[in-house]
Amino acid sequence: MAKIGFIGTGIMGLPMALNLQKAGHSLFLTQHHEAAPADLLAGGAVALANPKEVAQEAEFIIVMVPDTPQVDDVLFRADGVAAGVGAGKVVIDMSSISPTATKAFAARINEKGAQYLDAPVSGGEVGAKAATLSIMVGGDSAAFERALPLFQAMGKNITLVGGNGDGQTAKVANQIIVALNIQAVAEALLFAAKNGADPAKVREALMGGFASSKILEVHGERMIKGTFDPGFRISLHQKDLNLALQGAKELNINLPNTANAQQVFSTCAAIGGSHWDHSALIKGLEHMANFSIRDN
Repeated sequence: MAKIGFIGTGIMGLPMALNLQKAGHSLFLTQHHEAAPADLLAGGAVALANPKEVAQEAEFIIVMVPDTPQVDDVLFRADGVAAGVGAGKVVIDMSSISPTATKAFAARINEKGAQYLDAPVSGGEVGAKAATLSIMVGGDSAAFERALPLFQAMGKNITLVGGNGDGQTAKVANQIIVALNIQAVAEALLFAAKNGADPAKVREALMGGFASSKILEVHGERMIKGTFDPGFRISLHQKDLNLALQGAKELNINLPNTANAQQVFSTCAAIGGSHWDHSALIKGLEHMANFSIRDN
């Protein structure tokens, strides 16, 4: 079994770390930002002072934090991961961050003699808890093979997409598709309800046809019930779409529907919903329509 450093035990990171622990791996945690979770400590995880100490103890160092600046800090602060890695170690960033920054981070870690994989995930809190995440990996194939048992403890659909940065590129593409599907479901349910139909019955009917999707199944139900406790916060999806739109600008391509979805998320944020689950995109549309599918 592997010795794994795990940095970032939030909504996604905690269940991912628990699944690694259940698979028999030894975990090392950092307390430089907040106290280590009691669930992991009870299972035998060791809490250390900072990311450098975690990197010194572990063979694999997994990072699962919100955004590019947080990954930069964890890796390259004075007592960061880079100060504790060397030959034989593998740094695995499972956050969703900039593909461009990822390539630079990988080069700096490689200079220390360590390997670097970018391995963002899709599947949300439900997938993290069930160990059914899709994991999109960029990096060296030999490092990928070494890390594969870890990925298999956390996910089901595991793909080596290409070199460093390609995992993050795949995740940005994933987030475009997810956002546009959420918007499509929200618009359809709003249209149905405003037209006098029962949105729950409309969803039930659509689940049997070509419009059926995981988002219609899971997020459509959340929209109808109004249960928007975060599995994946709107603020994080906004961050991912910003990466898509910035990348599109650099590539001189137009992503009009992505830009539109981002504007609806911005409407949600403007009415206090940055912390809502991204299925609450429908509340932005409802706000503009002055109509709620749950109140009519």
